Amino acid sequence: MTAAPITSFRQDAHVIGLIGLAHGISHFFHLILAPLFPWLKDAFNLSYAELGLLMTVFFIVSGIGQALAGFVVDRVGARAVLFSGIACLGVSAFTLSLAQNYPMLLAGSMLAGLGNSVFHPSDFTLLNKRVSAARLGHAFSVHGISGNLGWAAAPVFLTTIAALAGWRSALLAAAFLPFSVLILLVMNRNLLRTEDVGPAIAASKKAGAAPADAFGFMRLPAVWMCFAFFFITALALGGIQSFSSASLRELYRMSLGWATTGYATYMLASAAGMVWGGFLASKTTRHDRTIALAFTTAGLLALLIATGSVSALMAVVLMGAIGFGAGVAGPSRDLLIRAAAPKNATGRVYGVVYSGLDIGMATAPLLFGTLMDAHRPAWVFVFIGVFQALALFTAIGVGANTARKVAIA
Repeated sequence: MTAAPITSFRQDAHVIGLIGLAHGISHFFHLILAPLFPWLKDAFNLSYAELGLLMTVFFIVSGIGQALAGFVVDRVGARAVLFSGIACLGVSAFTLSLAQNYPMLLAGSMLAGLGNSVFHPSDFTLLNKRVSAARLGHAFSVHGISGNLGWAAAPVFLTTIAALAGWRSALLAAAFLPFSVLILLVMNRNLLRTEDVGPAIAASKKAGAAPADAFGFMRLPAVWMCFAFFFITALALGGIQSFSSASLRELYRMSLGWATTGYATYMLASAAGMVWGGFLASKTTRHDRTIALAFTTAGLLALLIATGSVSALMAVVLMGAIGFGAGVAGPSRDLLIRAAAPKNATGRVYGVVYSGLDIGMATAPLLFGTLMDAHRPAWVFVFIGVFQALALFTAIGVGANTARKVAIA
């Protein structure tokens, strides 16, 4: 892994803030449709499975695109790729606002997935190259927090406008957000430059490097264990994002507003967990242990919600506790991947590894939508808990593999 530069606190904070803002928009668009499911279900007479498919196609396109975007980032630079992705998100929201039928919704969702695909390889490449190594733990923490704030903001923003002016107006308003962020990034583009991309490519060609070397990182077991970790945790996250509110409503007879509060509590608590997780990640090198403990606790709490034995208020509180546990693991997760990545393959590794997140998010809506169609709301939280608990095995595997690599070196 290429060492991060030594830069001033002010510059680091500026770069972290810009990348965090972009990441927040990315996560906002993860939920560009899910909060509007009640309106879309009635407008187009859709089943839960059909609504889930809208999320699935988003993440299928994003997953494939993300793996490819990592190679593009390492070839042409992260800044240009990031700018193109943000613009694509704005176009997708505008397209969705004009949808007249289900195929048009699918097309708009696919376009949003394409825009989303660039963020992780671009963001993490920029953070690793433009932020001091001593502040990377906090940079990853802010990156995760901004994403969760995007997730938390989307339901409030979209449902409020939809209730007042309709779902089309909500999507049209959402289209202005990425374009506003893009203008801000372009104004500060010098802070996001990565001039070392061109010289690195030229040096590689001069040295006679074989094209196959670009795929050498894919032979590393740690990379695929990271991929598996993201896939498993994304299954749990996808269930929470898409159908936790609907499940809480059926399981605890909550109102839509109260169930949405449960989801928002999860996201806000997750952001708080990432703040603490950033400090934890900066003080330890065994990030796998932090991840294992956090996800095991979160999984057990999800199983407790599934029993239906707690009050509705306590279910909302437990949603917050689950989110806090998942948030604590976030910065340690990103540093674990950084340690596992080989030198000069930042974009490619993050692209492939994070495509596991998209594949899991693509699978989850179909799985959990089917459970809801079968009127099994408790099983939504059972599967969420099981997936979160299973994540500890892959995290421990990555940590052990990285520790052996360090010991050998």
